[in-house]
Amino acid sequence: MPEIEAHAERLSHQFAGRVLAKFQPFNFTALKTAVPAPELAEGLPLLGVRRRGKYLLIDFEPITFVVHLMQGGRLVADGKRSANPRGGQARFVFEPVERSDGSLDDTALLLTEQGKERRAGIWCVAAGEVETSPPIDRLGPEAAGITADDLAARFGKKSMRLHGFLRDQRMIAGIGRRLANEICWTARVSPFSTTTSLGATGAVSIAGAIADCVADGLSEERSRATMSLSRERICAVHNQTGGPCRRSDEHGPDTVRAVEYSGYTVNYCPSCQTKGKVLADNTTSKFLK
Repeated sequence: MPEIEAHAERLSHQFAGRVLAKFQPFNFTALKTAVPAPELAEGLPLLGVRRRGKYLLIDFEPITFVVHLMQGGRLVADGKRSANPRGGQARFVFEPVERSDGSLDDTALLLTEQGKERRAGIWCVAAGEVETSPPIDRLGPEAAGITADDLAARFGKKSMRLHGFLRDQRMIAGIGRRLANEICWTARVSPFSTTTSLGATGAVSIAGAIADCVADGLSEERSRATMSLSRERICAVHNQTGGPCRRSDEHGPDTVRAVEYSGYTVNYCPSCQTKGKVLADNTTSKFLK
């Protein structure tokens, strides 16, 4: 979420007010909806770019373009406007505007995705119906600003492992794999604790950790000119397998461990989070409750 939020702010600053000349999908997988037609926005100014959960919302008066970057996607300023951009999925072409030096700025906005999965995509939704239309209608409350009381209420609805709960966009919107690992470490809670066992007391710790991790992430991302790559993000445990825990001065030396899954990795520090227990590195582990 911090990466998407800061990116939305940069894009809005750069493109708000620009008039859309053409929306250009490069393949049939890019556009996920047929109605309303994206052409309805052509000839109209961009109102701004904002975020909901992990989605970027590109607002025009009649419609909103809802963009999900997934893991390998990027929405970037496109000054070259090549006919066949590498990894290009769709392009927002704007009418040229005059720069202060008298030259014309015809920079476009390009959705790219590297690899072969082609999971990034764009939905066109009628303005004013974003929250009640797919894919936004399934999202839970925003992680940023969620209270301990709200979190405790959601903990009690269904027993889930904490790491899975944090990543479930229906429960709470905006938290991905990296942030889930960092939140659990910051709260000093096992990522495999169940939400029902955490209760109201645990919700206070988790809500505070969410606020701290989001604030730190936003501060870092807002200092950048472009959205960071995964390897550039400052992390205490995420992708730090085998490295020392940053709290070693508090509890003695310990190593960041991992439980590997096919699509993601759960990182944790035994001393900080699991009372010193090292969890088996496979999906059939007897997880710490």
